[in-house]
Amino acid sequence: MNYHTILGSGGVVANELAKVLVEEKQSVKLVSRSGHAIQGAVAAKADVASLDQTVEAVRDSSIVYLCVGLKYDHKVWSQFWPRIMSNVIDACKRTGAKLVFFDNVYMYGKVNGVMTESTPYTPCSKKGEIRAAIATALMNEVKAGNLRAMIARAADFYGPYADKTGVPNILVFSPLAHGKKANWLVNDQVRHSYTFTLDIAKALSALSKSDEAYNQVWHLPTAPNPFTGKEFVEMAAKEFGVDPKYRVLSKWILKMGGLSDKTVAESYEMLYQSEFEYLFDSSKFQNAFHLMPTSYQDGIKETANFYKMFKG
Repeated sequence: MNYHTILGSGGVVANELAKVLVEEKQSVKLVSRSGHAIQGAVAAKADVASLDQTVEAVRDSSIVYLCVGLKYDHKVWSQFWPRIMSNVIDACKRTGAKLVFFDNVYMYGKVNGVMTESTPYTPCSKKGEIRAAIATALMNEVKAGNLRAMIARAADFYGPYADKTGVPNILVFSPLAHGKKANWLVNDQVRHSYTFTLDIAKALSALSKSDEAYNQVWHLPTAPNPFTGKEFVEMAAKEFGVDPKYRVLSKWILKMGGLSDKTVAESYEMLYQSEFEYLFDSSKFQNAFHLMPTSYQDGIKETANFYKMFKG
């Protein structure tokens, strides 16, 4: 059996990817510690922090997608991410499976200008240093000819079902859906790129099936000309038919909030992404695959409709 195996099933990106692959009539295996399942896919339990369990999970797979999400804690990341990456690389080498690593942009650090696939790794956070290390480890194996793999990166994401991990979902869509004031991080006057979750899933599937796409880094399709925070909230509020009321959460407020909330505390080192412009370029993917990203207008409308249907 040549499975498309998703390591880290249960998260919004993994779930949307699984749906796309099932619709394409692929043989899909979902791997998680909980045994998360969806209709049309095989579910398996495994802990990718264990090499033996990872090898067994990857067995009979032609393509492996590494979509694991860990607790948002740099100590947890430093302990487990290098081990997980090493285990997945080893498992793919043993079985001959190709690897697609779904990644973020933390390793780039603060970028003056637009992030592209050739942006150097200059992390300015502990979590960024960890992501730089595991991405480098993977591509070193690729350069050595030990496996076929790629890194597929998204900007911060939003979309239906991203209510637990999408920052705009948490700060904007959910409050507005429940008649509350929206929030924005640090600076509402700078532009910030966001990737729509459904675009991520479709693009990962397209990349995985292209032999020419491997052994490279790809930025997943993300709409150009992003909104400022103020514009994003205004567009979302319009879709809900409410006034665009929101507050900007200052670094000082977040610093204080971090004293009682571990996730807020861990987010503090990443606030440079909100304080300054955060611009993500995906033209390489669009030129190669001719799949255009969802516009912010359409993505915001679809996400708001999701909340009006399920969260209102």
